[in-house]
Amino acid sequence: MERRLAAIFAADVVGFSRMMAEDEVGTFERLTTVRQDILTRLIDEKNGRIVKLIGDGLLAEFASVVDAVEAAIQIQEAVKDRNDTIDPHQRIELRIGINLGDLIIDGDDIYGDGVNIAARLEPLATPGGICISREVYEHTRGKVSKLFESAGVHRVKNIPEPLTVFRMADPNGSKYTSLSRFKVRGAVTAVAVIAVLSGAAFILRDGIVALFGGAESEIIAAEDGLPSLVVLPFENLGLPDAERYIADGLTDDLITDFSKVAGLMVIGSNTAFSYRDRTIDSRAIGRELGVGYVLEGSVRRAGTRLLVNARLTDVSSGQTVWAERLERDEADIFSMEAGLINEIIDQLGVDVSVSEKERIERLPTTDLEAYDFFLRAEEAARSGFRPKLREALSLYSEATAIDPTFARAFAAQARTEALIMRRNYDDVLPFPVARKRAYEHAGRALEIDPDAAMPFAVLSELQTVDRRYEEAMRSAQLSVEKAPGEASAYLALSFAQTFYGRHEEAIENFETALRLNPLLPGYARQIASLSYILTGRPQRAVEILEEIKGNSQGIEDYFNILAAAYGEAGQTQKAQATADEVAEFAPHTSAQLYKVLFAHFRKQEELDRIIDAMLTAGVQEWPFDFQPGAREKLSADAVTALIDGNIWQGNFEGRGPGLMQISENGSMALRASTLFVTGSAFVKDDTLCLQQPGLSLGRPACGMVYKNAEEEVGASAPYSYINPHILFHFRPGG
Repeated sequence: MERRLAAIFAADVVGFSRMMAEDEVGTFERLTTVRQDILTRLIDEKNGRIVKLIGDGLLAEFASVVDAVEAAIQIQEAVKDRNDTIDPHQRIELRIGINLGDLIIDGDDIYGDGVNIAARLEPLATPGGICISREVYEHTRGKVSKLFESAGVHRVKNIPEPLTVFRMADPNGSKYTSLSRFKVRGAVTAVAVIAVLSGAAFILRDGIVALFGGAESEIIAAEDGLPSLVVLPFENLGLPDAERYIADGLTDDLITDFSKVAGLMVIGSNTAFSYRDRTIDSRAIGRELGVGYVLEGSVRRAGTRLLVNARLTDVSSGQTVWAERLERDEADIFSMEAGLINEIIDQLGVDVSVSEKERIERLPTTDLEAYDFFLRAEEAARSGFRPKLREALSLYSEATAIDPTFARAFAAQARTEALIMRRNYDDVLPFPVARKRAYEHAGRALEIDPDAAMPFAVLSELQTVDRRYEEAMRSAQLSVEKAPGEASAYLALSFAQTFYGRHEEAIENFETALRLNPLLPGYARQIASLSYILTGRPQRAVEILEEIKGNSQGIEDYFNILAAAYGEAGQTQKAQATADEVAEFAPHTSAQLYKVLFAHFRKQEELDRIIDAMLTAGVQEWPFDFQPGAREKLSADAVTALIDGNIWQGNFEGRGPGLMQISENGSMALRASTLFVTGSAFVKDDTLCLQQPGLSLGRPACGMVYKNAEEEVGASAPYSYINPHILFHFRPGG
């Protein structure tokens, strides 16, 4: 029996039966043109071989997987160009699926799972689109002319393991419907694209049945019958509070490992830990979260041994479907976790792929002391408070110093540093330091464990802020691929898509994350709400933000974005009340600040629209509601003359007396009783810009210098300088 490894290319015509019924002769003529001018020519140019024609479908093989994908790209581009010139009702559109697999050769024909998978990939593509397998993606990433993005994990008929699918991305913002594993619906017919050789007759579509062994290639909707689970925080029995992190660590580890399984939906840790120390019936929790099963248990210590009791409950019936009592030496905690996971996966009837099983069974570390430091760090980081975050960073460093191969600790440290950077907690770590360390630690985690999901999510956010959009998208897609049940992976993808301008996909991935983790943090909701506003659905933005209003008091970002959402939703009174509220507790905030904080929007018009929404809602444009009034705005030359050799002395609104000096080389120092800032300064387009590495993601904050009317601030301060951070009334001195 002859075998060979090849790229299998399957294609099909969209709506072929309908077109033939409406205009049989015209459809045949148009297909003939497409086959002669595009399909046969481009497959031949890329060294492919057409294996067979099946009705309106085609099966081809390529020795090079790069050639196969590039042929598909060029075919779809050529078909699109042709369609642009003809009537929409007469257009031929194709779907293409490509897989890399081992083939059985029988004369000129080919067989095997590689062929079947290509046939299942094709109907997952949108009209004019291409879907490829993970193997094809890994071999062609960065080597073909189009970007491919994650389309989720799919279970398809007659293929035992879930398929990780990638689709051709639309560079102008996706027009395609996401194929996330939570959204796929219905049945679609099998196989392959049109490309009929010159002079060849059409073969009846029933030939597809003979090729693929069934009348339909049914996409099994992952949401239908997908087991869903919440892991409640394991109770401490006899453990002192100082060791509560042991039970919490077990809970978090179980959630993390379950999230790696494509065939299981598990509620995220943020939501799970919200039920800690609450006496609520597990069935009620399951119904509240909309899951089918609840896993709960307890941990206690007996000398050097840990005793773990665990119970799995069916929410619908209230029956305990599985219970186990495990006793192990503390050193065997990882084998205990693996045993729990495997037992529960078996009970739920979830199929686990070989790669998923390998990821689950991979030990995070073999050093219990390092693991102990890691669990303590996770406990501290979970609080989100500045002192605890500082403590967490120190504990992560202890863990990685003991075990330099502890990838998960490096990844968690990167996640925490990115959080500190994002929230601008300069007193914990200055922005440039937090950014640098987050990149380094995420990279180190991936060097050790290329299959880890968390580092890719961290990198995606960092890359988005750095405006490296294509890299950010790829990183987030890899995070989803590595942990298809992890909310943070979908949030990373949604974050990147929001600022890239692909809002429909951003929304879908946010909603998936929300399903996995109903208690998503405020920052994630705020960013997602921008996509709802920009797609004309501000009421949904209002809904997801109002859900956390009670936990967001005193957070100006939250209130400013909520005000914009209210305004866009036509709730003008609520918009103004919210804007007034934030101005009361945070008079230093302003819409202008978000021009700096959100400057990583790829499309300037989208950033402008968000700023306009804030201003319309009543958010103050400048800090302290500064209004220029009759003040005279100085030109660039006049501002430069004021700077030259002068120390500006005066009063900072909200901070009291202070001074600012800008040297000839552009270095800047600014001091008040509660503020000391150093950085650089420059004049640009009649504005004075200050840039400090630790402030506002290191971006310049620009504003105008005004000459005041004497009666406004008194003769002691003839000038005012306003930028998104400060309002300074001053007099230049020697």
